[in-house]
Amino acid sequence: MDKTIVFHISDWIDEDDFKLLTKFTKYLGREEGKSRFQIDINKLSRAVREGEVEPSDVLDILIDYDARFETGCIDDVKKIVEDFMPKVVVKMQNNEVILIPSTYLGEKINDIKKKGWIVYDRSTKVFKLLKPMHFFDVVEILKDNGVVVINESNISDRIELPLKISFKGELRDYQTEALDSWRKNGYRGIIALPTGTGKTIIAVSAIAELNVKTLVVAYTKEQMFQWREKIASFTDIPRSLIGFFYSSEKRIAPVTITTYQSAFRYIKSLSPHFSFLIVDEVHHLPADKFRYIAENMFAKYRLGLSATVIREDGKHNKLFPLMGGIVYSKSLAELAQLGYIAPFTIETIKVNLTPEEKKKYKELVERYRRLVAGKTFEEILEEARRGLPEALEAVKIRAELRMLVHNAEEKIKAVERIVSRELEQGSKIIVFTQYVEQAKKLAEKLQTHYIIGELDETTRRRRLEAFK
Repeated sequence: MDKTIVFHISDWIDEDDFKLLTKFTKYLGREEGKSRFQIDINKLSRAVREGEVEPSDVLDILIDYDARFETGCIDDVKKIVEDFMPKVVVKMQNNEVILIPSTYLGEKINDIKKKGWIVYDRSTKVFKLLKPMHFFDVVEILKDNGVVVINESNISDRIELPLKISFKGELRDYQTEALDSWRKNGYRGIIALPTGTGKTIIAVSAIAELNVKTLVVAYTKEQMFQWREKIASFTDIPRSLIGFFYSSEKRIAPVTITTYQSAFRYIKSLSPHFSFLIVDEVHHLPADKFRYIAENMFAKYRLGLSATVIREDGKHNKLFPLMGGIVYSKSLAELAQLGYIAPFTIETIKVNLTPEEKKKYKELVERYRRLVAGKTFEEILEEARRGLPEALEAVKIRAELRMLVHNAEEKIKAVERIVSRELEQGSKIIVFTQYVEQAKKLAEKLQTHYIIGELDETTRRRRLEAFK
């Protein structure tokens, strides 16, 4: 650049800072209480080459001292400095993100390597991003370390909606608190509130606030349809901008709703299109599918919705951070005390196993203990992943034990008694079960409908309407 760049600093300059300034400038003297300098490209080049100056230091010191330019401007300095800064070109290649460095990066990339986010491919001399979820973190760390990042991947942290949408609802105090906590956490995190307390409405408000293309991952098909209705009802977004991606209907829209099965299967195709990921029922999603979906989305902004702060499988400590961790939670008791939900009672009904069930349970427990030989279940799972026959058999027996307990005959009879009692009192009743066969069996005993995932949409909706 032939342009002469002259600037002055009015403040008194620290001795060390003055020495730094003179490594890349010519000192012109002090006039009228101002120290004047001229950028010297030759001095700057030598200082950078010999490691006396980091290119990023040049801009930092000019900004810190509020340098005023007599000729040229700060943007001219930026252009000069960038020529001396290490560069990384980011590209998509064969569905992988690669980082092509212009020079040896050394310590500038150590933190990222230690975190296990990238790996160096010696054959191609490029770095490869291991998990899409770390894309923006990697870019930010590189920039903070004085690396110029040239993004040619077409991956953006903000893929805007085609129009500005507005939230038409009104949030309760705790919903506003939850949204604010999520916002303060960088628009990332999990909100844990009991079922029926309006988590979906909070998420819809978040969609309107961010106004970026959004992927919603629902637990079931029915919940997927409910999400569309909530988004359409509580915002002014045209329905044409809301699409479903599941089964035979696969349309990527500005706001796309999918099931976790479809997201798991097609996540690499979906990932580049969205800046905001919402995962519903994060306490229920199978651990392997939840992790795969979260890790393979580029989306910088994330919101998880959960009915509890823990998962039954105990994997919340490893899985919830993938969405940003728990940022807000309230229990049923707290919300009832605040007057937001009707009073309720929780009653535990204990039942016994039948003699035949007890016998089978005892046999299964004895077989399980022989196979595990004192090992923890986590150790058994790890061995099962490696294909060890004894571990695989132990995992199978443990599942049989759970099935035996959850499907106990006396539980069916207890449900029949409770339903009979509540019907006499004029109550509306809904029974939740963990297993499909159990739901069918209960429906047969109670002479009523069941709703399961395999039902066709027409039957499912008809039965839901009948219940309402």
